[in-house]
Amino acid sequence: MQALGHFPLLRPSFSKLLSRSWRKVSILHSSSISDSSNQSRGSLPRFHSDVLPSYKGDSVRVDGDEFRHMTKVLRLSVDDRVELFNGTGGLIKGFILKIDRTGLDVMALEDPKTVLPNSTQWHVFAAFGTLKGSRADWLVEKCTELGASSVTPLLTERSPSISENRVDRLQRVAFAAAKQCQRLHEMTLNPPTKIKTLLPIVSQSKLSFLAVAEGTPLINTLSFKKMEASGMIIIGPEGDFTDKEVKMMTEAGASIVGLGPHRLRVETATMALLATLMLWSDSQESVVVGES
Repeated sequence: MQALGHFPLLRPSFSKLLSRSWRKVSILHSSSISDSSNQSRGSLPRFHSDVLPSYKGDSVRVDGDEFRHMTKVLRLSVDDRVELFNGTGGLIKGFILKIDRTGLDVMALEDPKTVLPNSTQWHVFAAFGTLKGSRADWLVEKCTELGASSVTPLLTERSPSISENRVDRLQRVAFAAAKQCQRLHEMTLNPPTKIKTLLPIVSQSKLSFLAVAEGTPLINTLSFKKMEASGMIIIGPEGDFTDKEVKMMTEAGASIVGLGPHRLRVETATMALLATLMLWSDSQESVVVGES
């Protein structure tokens, strides 16, 4: 993946945004809290459960891999406190009520909270099917940690396939990363898609950024954009997109952006673009709330 174009001096308007603290704004609706709230990053060990207790004093059964992790790895016992999350924003604090050979019961110490997702949902489309070793694992893991809403393997002329076994493994990587970083909304790993299938999605998106060699520096492009509910990040394979592929995506509405003067690996370009856009959308949210 090659991304060219020197970063110019930041424009004054964007420099002011960068000088502000990159904080998320807590959005409270009844029992809801923001995904970036300190309450989503507690010190208690956290485990996944599709079903959460409905109210304080209610209990749910935990079995399978999470049960084994709790009892065999962490050696938790009765009365130990834990947190349960369901991957869609639900979170409760509770304690282990009882343990038997097949599972354990967790009783809620409070009513469940519903945590709101980030204001802008960033969807990553990256051609990483040909990456060797653990590089694809690393890409998916870091996208999860940074807060991407979804990752989709992109099939291109120079990265035409990805094995089903690898997709299954990446699902497990994403799940483990969500637990490790205490993320409450699981990242979706979509099935591989071809560029022709991607084009209608690009045409409907108001924020579609296509990393291409010699593209307009990303910071310059952001100076003319405003925050939307969702956005797309499109990263090409090793060797970059073909001219034909770039033409199809730009004609569909994607904005070409550059990521600096050096040749970047697929996973490096993905992280650079995603991290910058996450910070940018956070800053835009802070400005909007500050002006209201």
